[in-house]
Amino acid sequence: MAYSSIVKPSDYFNTKLYTGTGSSNAITGVGFQPDFTWIKQRSNAENHALFDVVRGVTKYVKSDETALEVTEASSLSAFGTDGFTVVSSGKTNTSGRTYASWNWLGANGTASNSDGSITSTVSANTTAGFSIIDFTGNETDSTVGHGLGVAPSMFIMKRYTDDGYSTSTAWYTYHKSLASNKYLELQTSSSVGTNDGSLWNTSTPVTSSVINIGFNANSNHTGNKTIIYAFAEKKGYSKFGGYKGNGSTDGTFVYTGFSPSFILWKSSSNAEHWWIIDNKTTTYNPTNNLLRPDISDAELVGNANMKVDFLSNGFKLRQTDNALNGSGVSYIYMAFAEEPLVSNSGTDGVPATAR
Repeated sequence: MAYSSIVKPSDYFNTKLYTGTGSSNAITGVGFQPDFTWIKQRSNAENHALFDVVRGVTKYVKSDETALEVTEASSLSAFGTDGFTVVSSGKTNTSGRTYASWNWLGANGTASNSDGSITSTVSANTTAGFSIIDFTGNETDSTVGHGLGVAPSMFIMKRYTDDGYSTSTAWYTYHKSLASNKYLELQTSSSVGTNDGSLWNTSTPVTSSVINIGFNANSNHTGNKTIIYAFAEKKGYSKFGGYKGNGSTDGTFVYTGFSPSFILWKSSSNAEHWWIIDNKTTTYNPTNNLLRPDISDAELVGNANMKVDFLSNGFKLRQTDNALNGSGVSYIYMAFAEEPLVSNSGTDGVPATAR
């Protein structure tokens, strides 16, 4: 039984939907003060915009592009105790348009971390297994502290400043279900690439205290800043794994130990889009309203080829598309809970139920 010490997952991760107003708009109902907010316009094509407390408000990076950080005063202007405030940017608050925001709780502040050979700035939540890590590169094999106390299961890394080297770079993604010398890129549908050891140490990419980064100038350029979003698995709250499709409408069942609220997945063996599905954009099974982190397109609503059932203990695939459940195709995923199957170490827990 997947017991969890996290009784209420929405205290640490929550999806909040809202409609833009075109002027200062305080979005509440998140349930906590977020440290990482990922916003995507649903009703129209628009870039994804990722904000965090470490880089600071009004600054975002786009998951669907290789472009570096953008500073835009009209985007997200503040993190509040129950959400955030957006202003007038099309990426965050065009009047009458609908948006999804995915929100994670860090430490509600930042701290200096000297566990690695490079001192990093982190906002780490050890209970929920989430850390934002910021460091200045040196273009040598180095270590960077993450503050989680356990090895991350997944991290997404991007250089976001430029001193004349290059105005673009990929979102290099490590996942424990891939071989340690393999990586994916969040901004593209490409299948796995091979890491020659310059992105991260291929024998020990992560430890309980550090990420072993390499000398690649795209992610660790001397004098330039890099951001990492790192996630460690927490029983009953988050799951990072892989599965193989069976090519059937009675598709693969993936056990997570909780009823999902959010799933990010990608085929690792084929060139297919990244996908996000959550429990707010579709509130019933099959869950089939989806957004794609690697492109700016509007939400796919009621997609007949991409159906997923959210169950009490995992998710089940209900279509045969190669992006979701192709026969023999390999996939990696990241999932967060709506409710744990059994919470609070089994003493006061209420079992999750299917939809």
